[in-house]
Amino acid sequence: MRGHWSLDDRLERILREVPFEVPPGTAAVTVRLSYDREQGVLDLGCGAPGGFRGWSGGARDTYTITPSWATPGYLPGEPEPGTWHVWLRLHRIPPQGLDFILEIETSGTVLPDPAAEEPPHGERPSRRDIPGVDGLRWHAGDFHAHTVHSDGALSIAELAELAHGRGLDFLAVTDHNTVSHHPWLAKAGRGITLIPGQEVTTDRGHANVFGDVGWVDFREPADSWAEHAERAGGIMSVNHPLGGDCAWLLPLDRRTRHAEVWHSGWWDRRWGAPLAWSQSWRDDVIAIGGSDFHRPGSDGLPGEPTTWVLAEDPDTVLDGVRAGRVAVSAGPDAPLLLRLGDELLALDADGLVLVRPSGERQVIRGDRVLVRGMDGPHRLETYENEVMGLCQ
Repeated sequence: MRGHWSLDDRLERILREVPFEVPPGTAAVTVRLSYDREQGVLDLGCGAPGGFRGWSGGARDTYTITPSWATPGYLPGEPEPGTWHVWLRLHRIPPQGLDFILEIETSGTVLPDPAAEEPPHGERPSRRDIPGVDGLRWHAGDFHAHTVHSDGALSIAELAELAHGRGLDFLAVTDHNTVSHHPWLAKAGRGITLIPGQEVTTDRGHANVFGDVGWVDFREPADSWAEHAERAGGIMSVNHPLGGDCAWLLPLDRRTRHAEVWHSGWWDRRWGAPLAWSQSWRDDVIAIGGSDFHRPGSDGLPGEPTTWVLAEDPDTVLDGVRAGRVAVSAGPDAPLLLRLGDELLALDADGLVLVRPSGERQVIRGDRVLVRGMDGPHRLETYENEVMGLCQ
């Protein structure tokens, strides 16, 4: 199939569905898309009679689905006969339009599963000396990372190994608009808890949904994402709300309590806009952090920033997040501010300034200091107002 998308096509309806028939006895479905990537971006996905079968956005130009395996981002399983659809999202279409070629192949031959190598397992750095609270412990993690199941460069095992080697206890794997990675997370091992997540991704805003809640339909309004997460026992968090061409611009009748206030794109943390945004979003916002890791040298490494959660164990960190028992630091070993009951513990923060919700400020003297706390969010800053730590 050869075609041409115009800018008018994009403005009329950004997501297009191209139907094709899968006959009985099909063992593999393969789709190939080609276009000039220097001119525009077409996102790629798949729907079947039974519903969602995968999404790779602009990261891939081909996918295969078989009963036993599928291209990362897509769901393996019997290719049921009937009408399927190639999903094409017209992400970036130039004024002159964009030509494309779409090839669809169905085969009765079972294709071999591509082999994947396992990375070697290394040691985890020693944990920081942090006291527990009422039988709970502070766990270090990251709530935003990607793998080859969307536009990341690492396999699940490689990502887990990297995060483990950086001293994290948990990592949310949040590939774009897919849940194909979920069945593999618990199997990765590597001494780290991998939390199932998905980054619900549109042209006007991204949001992470945490928990094994099933696929969230990005084609629906954002309020439906939040309702889906709540109904299934998950958590939705608005991502990088001030993030360039992926800032949050979507309407939301009931604003989420959780938000990725500290994203790796907060390059100059003297810039107060993320704090101002969170204060205007809602007065009880729970700020979390996310590296948005895709590949080494791009975005932050896992744990840049690090979100700390007070929970029984890494498997229950979502309960801690839901309750607001969180703090954020620039990294696993960076200055840290934690709530210990009515007091706050400032670690490795000598010379930094504690800012209380009232606006009162206090210089921290020493590397391990207990100070008075109060209800509401606190933060650590440098003398130049550079944010070094957040604490609920």
